[in-house]
Amino acid sequence: MTAHLCLASASPRRRELLDSIGVPVEVCPVDVDETPLPGEAPADYVARLARAKAQAGARHSPLPTLGADTAVVRDGEILGKPRDREHAAAMLRSLSGRDHEVLTAAAVTGPAGLLEACVSSRVVMRAIGAAEIDAYWDSGEPADKAGGYAIQGFAAVFVACIEGSHSAVVGLPLFEVAAMLARQGVPIWGGAFRDGAMS
Repeated sequence: MTAHLCLASASPRRRELLDSIGVPVEVCPVDVDETPLPGEAPADYVARLARAKAQAGARHSPLPTLGADTAVVRDGEILGKPRDREHAAAMLRSLSGRDHEVLTAAAVTGPAGLLEACVSSRVVMRAIGAAEIDAYWDSGEPADKAGGYAIQGFAAVFVACIEGSHSAVVGLPLFEVAAMLARQGVPIWGGAFRDGAMS
């Protein structure tokens, strides 16, 4: 199937989400420095990285290009990917039995210019036991995940509720992304979805 979009990310989750709305992609991972700037607010951080990834990817493809970034935020602090077992366990203990915020920003380059959106979702976790945390690390799933967990995987059993966008917590806010792609002329569902509505 011919690609209609360049995805500036190696994330299989983002590719699967785009596939779920009928958007075949050309994968073009980019190398962007993800170090937060001094005093940078989490929403500004994810928006900046999404823009940088989209713009970097667009330099390598003539297609409209999508960049995205997700951050798990607890009490205003960005929780990155775990360095090791101990770091992952510390993050999960800090999320256990309470709520936190997941911010996902997406940016799309194309004929309509640079379009972007940032979505905030609230995730509430139940209390997580030490044995569960150990077993979860041993599964291999949390090693490369922001905040040390993946809601689409085994960690779904830890999540009591979500207020916001489930797909954004996974890695891409599909409601907002579909509207941006339509504005850039990228067909959704084989062209049935345009400008935020079914044709």
